[in-house]
Amino acid sequence: MDVLIVEPEKAPRMASITGDLKSLQQVVGGYIEAVYPYDDPVAIVCHSEGKLIGLPLNRKLEDYDIIAGTFIVCGLGEDDFDSLTPELAEKYREKYAAPEIFMKMGSHIVAIPVKPKDELHMAKPKQKSTEPEL
Repeated sequence: MDVLIVEPEKAPRMASITGDLKSLQQVVGGYIEAVYPYDDPVAIVCHSEGKLIGLPLNRKLEDYDIIAGTFIVCGLGEDDFDSLTPELAEKYREKYAAPEIFMKMGSHIVAIPVKPKDELHMAKPKQKSTEPEL
C-alpha cells in the first residue's frame, strides 16, 4: 500500500509497504497505535510508546498532542488500512511538510516549523567565481 512516512526533522516521503503488522512496526520502530484525528478517511499509525521511551518529538497532532518518532499516514479501506489516494497524499504531505521543534512557553508548548534536515544537506555549496577580483 502507498503511504506517507513522516520522520522527525525530515520532509514527508511516499513509500510502498506491504501493510501487514510487521511492516507497520518496522517503519515506526515498535508497537503500533492508530489514531483517527481527521474527517478524511486516513489513519496516523505511530509508535504506541514513543513518548514513554524517549523517541524524538516529531509533529504536532492538531492542538492536543505531539507525535513522537516516525509515523505513517495511510488511507482507510472497508476493513483495514489502505493506500492513500493521490489527493490525500498531497494534502497530508503539505500538512506535515515542515518539521517542527517544540518549546515550552509558560504552561503552553509551541511548535516552531523548521527546514527539513534532508533539504539542508541537499543545498548546493556556493561556487567560487573564476573571475579575478578588481
